Amino acid sequence: MLSAFMQAFRTPDLRAKLLFTLGIMALFRLGSIVPTPGVDVAAAEFCVGQAEDQGLFGLINIFSGGALLQLSVFALGIMPYITASIIIQLLRVVIPKFEELHKEGQSGTAKLTEYTRYLTIGLALLQSSTFVATAASGQLFPGCPQPVIAEATPVTLALMVVTMTAGTGLIMWLGELVTERGIGNGMSLLIFTSIVAQFPSNMLSIVRGSGGAGKFLAVIAIVLVATAAVIFVEQAQRRIPVQYAKRMVGRRQYGGSTTYIPVKINTAGVIPVIFASSLLAMPMLVAQFGNQSSGWVNWIMTNLQQTHPVYLTAYGVLILFFAFFYTAITFNPEEIADNMKRYGGFIPGIRAGEPTVRYLTYVINRVTTAGSIYLVVLALAPTAAVIAMGLTQALPFGGTTILIMVGVGLQTVKEINSQLQQRHYEGFLS
Repeated sequence: MLSAFMQAFRTPDLRAKLLFTLGIMALFRLGSIVPTPGVDVAAAEFCVGQAEDQGLFGLINIFSGGALLQLSVFALGIMPYITASIIIQLLRVVIPKFEELHKEGQSGTAKLTEYTRYLTIGLALLQSSTFVATAASGQLFPGCPQPVIAEATPVTLALMVVTMTAGTGLIMWLGELVTERGIGNGMSLLIFTSIVAQFPSNMLSIVRGSGGAGKFLAVIAIVLVATAAVIFVEQAQRRIPVQYAKRMVGRRQYGGSTTYIPVKINTAGVIPVIFASSLLAMPMLVAQFGNQSSGWVNWIMTNLQQTHPVYLTAYGVLILFFAFFYTAITFNPEEIADNMKRYGGFIPGIRAGEPTVRYLTYVINRVTTAGSIYLVVLALAPTAAVIAMGLTQALPFGGTTILIMVGVGLQTVKEINSQLQQRHYEGFLS
């Protein structure tokens, strides 16, 4: 990997792309520490440690690089765009017009991207209003002795909402710039930047807290083992062989080649984990605004803690459900079978048409079963390690963050290698 980066920096155009990408990542981190107008910075820094593991807020705080709990300009991070993208993909199943746009190719994809941008701004406006209202009411930092918003006037709160929404729009633009003019997927790299930025402080919190040197080394070992497992599984594929029949067009012969359909073990990626975490965090968020003496509030506060068996069981079941649900949306056996039949392709030993659809469905269900079990183990293992070691801090690199980091790193290195091969291709006379 290091040799690929060194060789890329020796190539002028790749070096320009890498420097541009690094510059955007630095600008993103700068916006994550610039406070929103009206925020008492000293009070926010004093109270931030009390809300770092708060369910949904803690999840979004991970993806914003710690910016949410500091109420900075980029407090919402990339989460509104991720949510909007997922919603647009899910709506393809419900709205036929979206499915038609998806099949139109580049023009349809551009229209869906436009819808995603509009929905991102709408979600950013809704989420920023929620977070600002939560901070103004004191629920964002429970037990904090001083308010984090100096003067909670309607003008100040409206200015904070507009600033955070504009910050989300700027992040979306920066991510698209990286995708267009840089290296790798811009949105994924911004998430990667947010997660890596918190690594030093999280590791120091274990050493200074209840961990000590021994537990610190144990955490490092767990992270390395989980990283190796993620690399192994993310690279694994189930290859379905496809053969194309020979056909004559004029005097030319086409087809006769053999290829394969690569099916990843983890087809759904990190989406099931994010969905499950967000869904389980919603009751905690609602309970914070309810009457603390109510029975349902006490039940939620007790049983939906991240270390409680009820939470862990529900978390695992939801990951399994969303893994199959999202895979069913993104992998369409009927569409793949129709495309194969149109171009004269077939799976050896399987007839074209409905038998191919049944075979592809059978394969994807078996692969998704293995992938969903892998996601459940990866998501629950860090929490089990925290309980076993008796740490008061959450594991700095949970299953979700490790999956994102390793996946983005592998994809970026693959893109650098592919561009290096294009520019250093050894021809017949070289």
